[in-house]
Amino acid sequence: MSEPGSTGWSADPVECGLPHRAPFIFVDRVTALETGKRACGTKCFSPDEPFFQGHFPGDPLVPGVILTEALAQVAGLVVARPGLRLAAIRSMKFLAPVRPDESIELKAEQTGATRGESGALWLFSVSASVAGRPVAEGALVLAEG
Repeated sequence: MSEPGSTGWSADPVECGLPHRAPFIFVDRVTALETGKRACGTKCFSPDEPFFQGHFPGDPLVPGVILTEALAQVAGLVVARPGLRLAAIRSMKFLAPVRPDESIELKAEQTGATRGESGALWLFSVSASVAGRPVAEGALVLAEG
């Protein structure tokens, strides 16, 4: 497993293989990466993010769909292949609200893989927490482009 301090380690998600770029990169730092098994990262959304203006005025929350995308991006680091896309959200529960300036711990663990007529699919168990408090959990499927 690669972790901070390991030879050749980079905490930068782009250097770890994430193809996303601003303004659609939702992983600030990779904290652990074991290709083919699991990855962990962090994200902290600034109060200046445009979506907070409407979600919700006076009571800003990170939208669940953005949190789900952040988890999918961490899952994509596990597979480490170009051209992956989020193919399915098998389940997703939002257990507590996430506010601006909160550091979100993102985790993805590969739980299966299969090859079908349209290419390979990877199944992940994902979770997010803030200060040790679970805020989201679910199962996502990534597919070849």
